[in-house]
Amino acid sequence: MNDKQNIQWFPGHMTKTRRQIAASLKQIDAVAEIVDARIPAASRNPDLTEMTGGKPRLVLLNKCDMADPAATTAWIAWFAAQGVRALPVDCRSGKGLNAFVPAVKELLADLLARRQAKGMVGGTLRVMVAGIPNVGKSSFINRLAGSSKAKVEDRPGVTRGNQWFTVRGGVDLMDTPGVLWPKFDDQEVAHRLAFTGAIRDEILDVEELAVSFIESLPVAARPLLAARYKLPDGWETLPPYEVLEAIGRARGMKAARGEVDTARAAATLLDEFRSAKLGRITLEYPERT
Repeated sequence: MNDKQNIQWFPGHMTKTRRQIAASLKQIDAVAEIVDARIPAASRNPDLTEMTGGKPRLVLLNKCDMADPAATTAWIAWFAAQGVRALPVDCRSGKGLNAFVPAVKELLADLLARRQAKGMVGGTLRVMVAGIPNVGKSSFINRLAGSSKAKVEDRPGVTRGNQWFTVRGGVDLMDTPGVLWPKFDDQEVAHRLAFTGAIRDEILDVEELAVSFIESLPVAARPLLAARYKLPDGWETLPPYEVLEAIGRARGMKAARGEVDTARAAATLLDEFRSAKLGRITLEYPERT
């Protein structure tokens, strides 16, 4: 239990997705990149800038209601320093989405000015929505389009092809399949994606993943873990697997012969992080990327 499992991901549709994005570039004016506010660096595809040909970019920090507010503020400042505007949003509740269309028009102010100079008034702005699987693209589109036409499931990889949706304010959105890179060279990135559910649990050892999560928990989030599971004083000095056992004992999770059901405890820990029952937790900060 001390060694982290090596996670590999080889999505069969990756090459097809690249071709779809490349073929769509002439049809779009900008890219809305959706990332997970709890892991803003790990949930970005490092190849997306190249894939989208340097189109103007707006980053949406989704699931901000699950993330540490102070960390989200720090990330917004970090993106601004890179010349990229970032908006904190929650695509399920709709929080922050009213700022999206004005932000797109500000981002494309030069394009709108050129169109107006040519007498082209009332034209539609076309924005590609991109991001890794399960990051919230379909929920975002459904909220803005006022429909449930973009298929939403709480598992990665349900969007299979490009789809167009019209939203208020003269903006059309192009949905794209979730994009991951062909393999993970950085296992820390892979584990953070797995913690949030971007990688299917079926291909993972959930107990090892939970142990890795405990090891990776930022100092600021540790009191939340202790309070949620009534951990004993000094628990931080225990090996992570013993912490997992303590979580199982606190919840009365028994297996055969009176042992702790650590598999059940692991599933509970990950589920409660993903649903924010643990509290608002961000797993990575700008200064650490």
